Amino acid sequence: MHALPEPMEQWLGHLEANRRYSPHTLAGYRQDLQHLVQCHDQASLADYTESHIRHAIGRLHAQGLKPRSLARALAAWRGFFQWWAPAAGMDANPVAGVRAPKAPRSLPKALSVEQAQVLLDQPGLPTATSTVDLRDQAMFEVLYSSGLRLAELISLDWRYTRHDGYESQSWIQLKEQEATVRGKGNKTRSVPLGGKAIAAIERWLAVRHELLNAQPDTDASAALFVGTRGKRISPRVVQLQLNKLALKVGLPVHVHPHSLRHSFASHMLQSAQDLRAVQELLGHANISTTQIYTRLDFQHLAQAYDQAHPRAGRKS
Repeated sequence: MHALPEPMEQWLGHLEANRRYSPHTLAGYRQDLQHLVQCHDQASLADYTESHIRHAIGRLHAQGLKPRSLARALAAWRGFFQWWAPAAGMDANPVAGVRAPKAPRSLPKALSVEQAQVLLDQPGLPTATSTVDLRDQAMFEVLYSSGLRLAELISLDWRYTRHDGYESQSWIQLKEQEATVRGKGNKTRSVPLGGKAIAAIERWLAVRHELLNAQPDTDASAALFVGTRGKRISPRVVQLQLNKLALKVGLPVHVHPHSLRHSFASHMLQSAQDLRAVQELLGHANISTTQIYTRLDFQHLAQAYDQAHPRAGRKS
């Protein structure tokens, strides 16, 4: 793997220290910058033109990268040159005029209301009593109650904490029945916590200490959800535990944490029909991102029409 030029390393450091980008995002950007450097390993960064960028995108496309991956690469390159080009004396950002091929927009996979109820109510299973089961129940109730992204769920603290250089980015407020969440783009929003989620959190908090180490570090002490090793829970554990529960309750679909976010949005739109409110709750910067759920809602309506209308004359 090629070493990145120093300006690129400095930019990644800037994103980490000043913009608080997640390690996952930074790793993706590093890989994208590597692709660009590998395509033009003899060229100086200051000599890059739009032609260099188009050649790199063409090469990556030929290697099989999908439109979404190409778009992310362009975003990384564009962001770097926007930050560095003025200081380097470049006339313009060489990525400014380059766009990735359009990706087909697939519908998110949402559970039906009935499937969501089965997943969370767990009919036929013993009442959750173990520490891990109580934790999992609280996590999944919060995901569905508030429409959080997986990373946002992981980042939640059980209360606002500012201690020894640590400061909470996201936290819950049970009395106010809400959570404060720092999401994509470093934007903070407040989301409601439903009654079922609050009750599940309270049951979990009563036993949370059982998973903490005797002397937990500051991050683990603050974290709302912790793993069996006493650290803040990892995204992979949330994914595995959710899919394990889906199998136990007999759901015929693979359930990912993002499925609960999609389900939250779809079910809110079916009931409230308020696109702007759902946009705010999901933390979407652009309402066009939220509008994809209206297509999901229409699918639900069309299916009901096909099944119920005597003159539908269509096969669902």
